[in-house]
Amino acid sequence: MNFKFIDLFSGMGGFRIAFEKLGGKCVFSSDIDRYAQETYFINFGDIPHGDITKIDAKDIPEHDILCAGFPCQAFSIAGKRLGFEDTRGTLFFDVARILKEKKPKAFILENVRGLVNHDGGKTLEVILSTLKEIGYSYKYAILNAKDYNVPQNRERWYCIGVRSDLGLDIEKFSFPEKKELTNVLSKIIETCEDKEYQVSDRCWENIEKFVKEKEIKISPSTLAYDIRPSRCHFVKGDVSNCLTAKMGTGGNNVPVVISQRRKLTERECLRLMGYPNTYKVKKGFQTYKQIGNSVVVPVISEIAEKLIRFIND
Repeated sequence: MNFKFIDLFSGMGGFRIAFEKLGGKCVFSSDIDRYAQETYFINFGDIPHGDITKIDAKDIPEHDILCAGFPCQAFSIAGKRLGFEDTRGTLFFDVARILKEKKPKAFILENVRGLVNHDGGKTLEVILSTLKEIGYSYKYAILNAKDYNVPQNRERWYCIGVRSDLGLDIEKFSFPEKKELTNVLSKIIETCEDKEYQVSDRCWENIEKFVKEKEIKISPSTLAYDIRPSRCHFVKGDVSNCLTAKMGTGGNNVPVVISQRRKLTERECLRLMGYPNTYKVKKGFQTYKQIGNSVVVPVISEIAEKLIRFIND
């Protein structure tokens, strides 16, 4: 199936992996983070354009589908009529102005679950009324990665839309059904003796203290996370906690594999986002940050497949 798509706030290229697998051709990408640009280049051979706010929509090639995992920001709502003009000064405005100018057949947006209640629900209200105003019908859902055979407890807001003049009944679009989790956490964790992943003595003392206090039974896949002198959380089952961009700030923000006294490796974290083992990254905090900001590839793949079928049927 031949179609063209653009990859905004492209990050590590999770959208791109999903859409290329379905036969799509990426004709434009954009991300302001130079480390993410570097990772993208290593894997796809092109460097994303920089600051989206400085890109003229007219310069973006024609495309069928717009993809964007944009940041969650509040709008300064001036009047009662919520819409396009209220979004100025936010990065969603750039998504909206590109949709308005280029009029692709469809889009797929991803954001944090918190978007739904952000600013008392006003943020989402402005986004949805803007999409309608610029000529799109839409449908959204909160989906969890663990329901799509990815062993991470990661809920995200996904929204698909189609151009209203295509005459498609958006109510007939259905988000992918849940799948059985066979790809459990223990399959992702490897034996790693690399000293650079070992945690500090202080961090280890905190973990040991809470393991004892909470009487945690340690298995090869038991993880400790959010490790502080006053608290420590544990993952005891088949699914990891939600990986966040805070992993890139160093310290004790990367989950720890207790049985090996080390933090998760970049490769293990990539697997928890559904990236293939062939995906290339450099070691270090910047990579952990990028992973925490990424989309979950298999979830995007499932939605993308349904969206493409929907607009082509």
